[in-house]
Amino acid sequence: MNTASVSLGASVSSQSRFMQLALAALLGTFIIGFVGFSHIDAVHNAGHDNRHSMAFPCH
Repeated sequence: MNTASVSLGASVSSQSRFMQLALAALLGTFIIGFVGFSHIDAVHNAGHDNRHSMAFPCH
């Protein structure tokens, strides 16, 4: 049985790191904004209940 060893470089360019952080921030902002200001009751209530389940005060 042959096994192949793959070495992945641990170095990530700063541009790639910045892009990952920027996209994560954009996604998070979109999700929080969509759930927080949603006029769809099921979406808003699911987000609200999730905050309470994590003991995060919201009002």
